Amino acid sequence: MSPRTGRPTDSPKKHETRIRMSDEDIQILEECCKLTGKSKADIIRKGIREVYAKLKK
Repeated sequence: MSPRTGRPTDSPKKHETRIRMSDEDIQILEECCKLTGKSKADIIRKGIREVYAKLKK
């Protein structure tokens, strides 16, 4: 019997990072999640990509 591996994906998320955030940062993040319907991780990934795109211009 094979081990349970979860749903297959084209972009596996193998790495974990911890960050410290202020109360204000958490409130902003939670508001973004509520308004977009996306997860905290999705909002953070999008932010990283936006900063990267600006740096590459």
